[in-house]
Amino acid sequence: MARPIILAVDDDASVLEAVVQDLRRHYGQDYRVLRAASGQAALDTCTQLKDRGDAVALVVSDQRMPGMPGVELLEQVQGVYPKARRVLLTAYADTEAAIRAINSARIHYYLTKPWDPPEERLYPVLDDLLTDWKDDYKPPFEGIRVVGPRWSLRDYQIRNFLSRNQVPYVWLDPERDDQAVELLHRFGVDDSRLPAVLFPDGSSLVQPQDAELAEKVGLRTQAQQEFYDLVVAGAGMAGLAAAVYGASEGLRTLVLEPEAPGGQAGSSSRIENYLGFPRGVSGERLARDAYDQARKFGAEFITQRAASIRRDGQYRQVRLASGAELACHVALIAVGVCYRRIEAPGIERLTGAGVYYGASLAEARACSGESVYVVGGANSAGQAAMQLSHVASQVTMLVRAGSLEKSMSKYLIDQIAGTSNIEVETNTEIVEALGEKRLEGLRIRTPHSVETRSASSVFLFIGAAPQTEWLPESIMRDANGFVLSGRDLRVEGNLPRAWQEDREPYLLETSMPGVFVAGDVRHGSIKRAASAVGEGSIAVQFMHQYLAQF
Repeated sequence: MARPIILAVDDDASVLEAVVQDLRRHYGQDYRVLRAASGQAALDTCTQLKDRGDAVALVVSDQRMPGMPGVELLEQVQGVYPKARRVLLTAYADTEAAIRAINSARIHYYLTKPWDPPEERLYPVLDDLLTDWKDDYKPPFEGIRVVGPRWSLRDYQIRNFLSRNQVPYVWLDPERDDQAVELLHRFGVDDSRLPAVLFPDGSSLVQPQDAELAEKVGLRTQAQQEFYDLVVAGAGMAGLAAAVYGASEGLRTLVLEPEAPGGQAGSSSRIENYLGFPRGVSGERLARDAYDQARKFGAEFITQRAASIRRDGQYRQVRLASGAELACHVALIAVGVCYRRIEAPGIERLTGAGVYYGASLAEARACSGESVYVVGGANSAGQAAMQLSHVASQVTMLVRAGSLEKSMSKYLIDQIAGTSNIEVETNTEIVEALGEKRLEGLRIRTPHSVETRSASSVFLFIGAAPQTEWLPESIMRDANGFVLSGRDLRVEGNLPRAWQEDREPYLLETSMPGVFVAGDVRHGSIKRAASAVGEGSIAVQFMHQYLAQF
């Protein structure tokens, strides 16, 4: 994108030259500095720039000019570039007129001539004005565009992947936006093979898989080394904490994450009971800051899924979904959980076409003005309901239990009760999702009957299922698939026969020595972001104890 413009205006050629030189010396790297010798010439320039789509950030004009004084010029500039900051240059005798112009012409500041030295009398004022302008300015988007129908599972997954990885993009629905059809034609993409991702360099990806998309947008997909001190599977809050503490304490740390940093907490619109954030914090911000912090200490992240892990003497071998294999001293299982599936007819068929597990910002924005349903009674469901209430006209929560008190934090219950467009229905569940190509309705069992209601979107938050099917049998799990560790490995007071060490398992250590577990995937864990962070950091301390044996 072309640099924004600073326009200097003065009828005195020597003064104009001095103004331009001062502006270019301080702002020339980030802004284009243009000049005009009269008010009318400045207006003509602004009109031409507007027609070309250029951005004007600041207009600095002298007051005493024949034909059109500076106040009149700045007043008219406001009609062409209403967001541009406007500064009037005056002689000392004109200060009263300049003060009046602040109200009449809505100029932002006036400066008396001369302003030497500019480092003290010019630049600080203009720095503040340009900072304000940048905060207000929204440049035309020149980045990635996703073109696909809203009621498409893969389209939803692509948008969710980009959003969670904080990759800016614009979504265009060809069924609603003529620009989408024009772009597909320009990029030579067949509209029968959507979704497509269009890039600023003129290239495109049609129906891309996550790994292909990750590589194209600059996410690393291959490890830089073949051996690490610590490999972390999963970049939820537990995995991120382990990455920060491991890398900061000198461990060569690699984090495997197939989707995006943050896990379930990363998709929460606002967490208000996290220590140190009295006004609340978004899960996205927590994840982004933790990711940046871990990278600052040298942790490496790649967009890959762990496919298996095995013990090889004092080393651990981790195989990736890509087929590559990495060796490490210790490993951490922090893959978190996913939402349990609902077995009701129609749910699986319409997933991504109105039925969603979780509530990403990508889909929440598409629900503007709609009536939506949220299924579940835990904190994640409550946070999603609050997030959706800002865009949807009506949010209905369907809760199987008789109340929210046992499963949801009180602060969320109070917020939901105080939000006029959220309704909570207890002792209620979905028995069928209706629709052919997209969700059109729900059959709902209430305490009194089974009702059919129209619906375009339903977001499901119904308990946690651990993602542990990739682990070997030698890593013990409970009946629900959660990983056992520490004292929980004992059965009737005895350690499993596979445990051959002459010591007790460390806290958070699994039945495979040197492999630890933290966060929601651990048996008996507390499903809270702060708890996951604590477990991830504590696990690193026990890893050090394990490594000290060798």
